[in-house]
Amino acid sequence: MRERVLRREQILDAGVEQAFEFFSRAENLEAITPPLLRFRITGETPAEIRKGTLIRYRLRLHGVPVSWLTRIEEWDPPHGFVDRQIHGPYALWHHTHTFEPLGDERTRMVDLVRYGHRLGPLGTLAEHLLVNRDLTRIFDYRRDSIPPLLEAV
Repeated sequence: MRERVLRREQILDAGVEQAFEFFSRAENLEAITPPLLRFRITGETPAEIRKGTLIRYRLRLHGVPVSWLTRIEEWDPPHGFVDRQIHGPYALWHHTHTFEPLGDERTRMVDLVRYGHRLGPLGTLAEHLLVNRDLTRIFDYRRDSIPPLLEAV
């Protein structure tokens, strides 16, 4: 498996605690995921997220239903957290979220995703044809949907 890295950075017009609070609520994942993926949490929505929390959800990738199980590996409010795929479409999915205060009402948010597929040459082809484009679209959607949602918090 060849590991890939996706890094996205965004400046949010919210204090670090407000930004972290928004991202620490599992139900907000649905709001920042493109509707085309039909993302939904399937297990009980955790009332409080902390290290070890499991989040189960389903989505559709190109019409194919996918079950996904994520575990919170690190939890450091309000500076960041890490989630890792336990079960899902990737051989590796390790997502680090960091939040850096930039004054009272601004925060630098960085998403660092380490990922890899499990299908050898076929997976490499899929990565070039679909995965890279899909991840760009998903994170672009997140970038565009977050500001108005933060205003409502």
